[in-house]
Amino acid sequence: MRFPARAFARGGLFRGLCLALVLSLLPYAARTAEAVPAAAAAPSAPATAAVPGPMLALGAGDSVSVQVYGRPELTITTYVADDGSIPVPLAGRVPVAGLAPADAAERIAAAYRDAKFLVDPQVTVLLLQSRSQLVSVLGAVARPGRYVIEAHDTVMDLLAQAGGVGENGARMVYLMRPGADGKLERTVLDLNGLSREGVPLPATTLRGGDSVFVPQAEQFYVYGEVTAPNMYRLEPGMTVEQAISRSGGVTARGSRKRIEIRRREGEGYVTRAGELAELVRADDVIRVKERIF
Repeated sequence: MRFPARAFARGGLFRGLCLALVLSLLPYAARTAEAVPAAAAAPSAPATAAVPGPMLALGAGDSVSVQVYGRPELTITTYVADDGSIPVPLAGRVPVAGLAPADAAERIAAAYRDAKFLVDPQVTVLLLQSRSQLVSVLGAVARPGRYVIEAHDTVMDLLAQAGGVGENGARMVYLMRPGADGKLERTVLDLNGLSREGVPLPATTLRGGDSVFVPQAEQFYVYGEVTAPNMYRLEPGMTVEQAISRSGGVTARGSRKRIEIRRREGEGYVTRAGELAELVRADDVIRVKERIF
């Protein structure tokens, strides 16, 4: 069969155009092939999930109950020894200090399996009385003393147990914690967030052996021609006018223009005229005098 020459010419032209198109796309395909392995070689790092804190850990002196399901003869009530272990029937002494009750149960179960006494023991550990997780609260609180803390208790929880900060207690409290070197580490915590916006409340989790100290607040004194002369807590940024208002205000015989301040300077006191707008300092003694006319 014979084909016209014009058809062969059109076919050759079409094949030429296709070849030119393929050649023009080769550099782009090469760049794409290089980019894909590079992207695959550098995957994005997975976000590190926050590890939740452990539950309340067992410690020396804690009273615990150990129960094995289906084996009532293995049930015991005992104390965690000074070395952090408890005596387990058939398995001997098992260290549990620093473990949550659930983790301690798993360790005891493993001790039974390793000793080949039980194949698949179901162990439960109950904390009956905690003596290792005691913290102290001292100073200007309603009920100072030692308290047992629970898992994730904070300084605010402890202060609530102690009846709250006293009327003359400071808004800056101290958390004292034994460090790894045996020395006490002191941390200052701000409680002003209870009454002031924008100030975060402390969320520090307590540990056994911690101590919280609430010092007496800085104070000032007001007397003279005021409604309620007395000693009062000094608040941050308090002015003389606010201090007088705290004492009930000036009486009918008093004068807002005749104010005297006795202030500690160095090792002594200096008495001078006071202004309503000036700031009050700790241990200031403010006297409102009687009006002349």
